Amino acid sequence: MKFTATSRSVQGSSASRRLRRAGRVPAIVYGGKGDALSIELDHNEIFHALRKEEFHASVLDMELDGQVQNVLLRAVQWHAYKPQVMHVDFQRVSADQALTTKVPLHFVNEEVSPAVKLQGAQVTRIATEVEITCLPKDLPQYVEVDLSCLEAGAVFHLSQLTAPAGVQFVVIGDDPVLAAASAAVAGDGAENGESAE
Repeated sequence: MKFTATSRSVQGSSASRRLRRAGRVPAIVYGGKGDALSIELDHNEIFHALRKEEFHASVLDMELDGQVQNVLLRAVQWHAYKPQVMHVDFQRVSADQALTTKVPLHFVNEEVSPAVKLQGAQVTRIATEVEITCLPKDLPQYVEVDLSCLEAGAVFHLSQLTAPAGVQFVVIGDDPVLAAASAAVAGDGAENGESAE
């Protein structure tokens, strides 16, 4: 995905307030071989981009003063109660340097799992994203979690997930649980095929 940025020479909280009143968003880009650089973005463009999942988990093409740089979204600061982007952080990425970031999990085949289809259990998704390390070219937009074999009362651990090619999961401590299937509760009307909803 591509977005446009402009260099920002004036800094400070009052300058940032003036930018926001003008429909602009103060931002910073850091890392890689260059110095940290203050930039500004068009609020409408970045607001709509942030609503797309791939903007959060893709190497982005940032066009800055006529030159394109590869960056990764690192942080977004939102207004406390208004739908307004206050500040954005980006990190430069190099094709030959591994990066560490979080990508969303997409759960599939939950409805055909034995837990749901045969045993009337409910599946709870414990995690929504996973931390990975990989080269920029191997960065997936998401990681798919296939729950088709999940049984009632069982849990699905990260260790059961196969990482995409070129990707490694970052695990600190215990093997995290991604999803769990509760045991079916007898006598709640589910046994006669009625939905509890």
